Amino acid sequence: MEGDLQRIVGRNLRAFREARGLSQEAFAEVLGIHRTYMGGIERGERNLTLKNVERIAERIKLAPLLLLDEDRLSGAGPKNETGGSAGNKPKRSPGPR
Repeated sequence: MEGDLQRIVGRNLRAFREARGLSQEAFAEVLGIHRTYMGGIERGERNLTLKNVERIAERIKLAPLLLLDEDRLSGAGPKNETGGSAGNKPKRSPGPR
């Protein structure tokens, strides 16, 4: 459906933010974006480019694909790349070799 990925990314970012006890304003500051833009992302109203998804994922040390995965972050709380709960910090996938 049109806009589904926007909503998934928004839900995943909200789940990530809430799991860490951050306000939208504090999270937006971490990401280097305006708080109202952050709200639009979380509501699925902003059409992010893949480049912006990568930038956001890099800033929160998360694999970009996890932000697009409907079942990984927005369920019962954030999960790391191995599928387990993200206790402290999510694991970062290895970079190119």
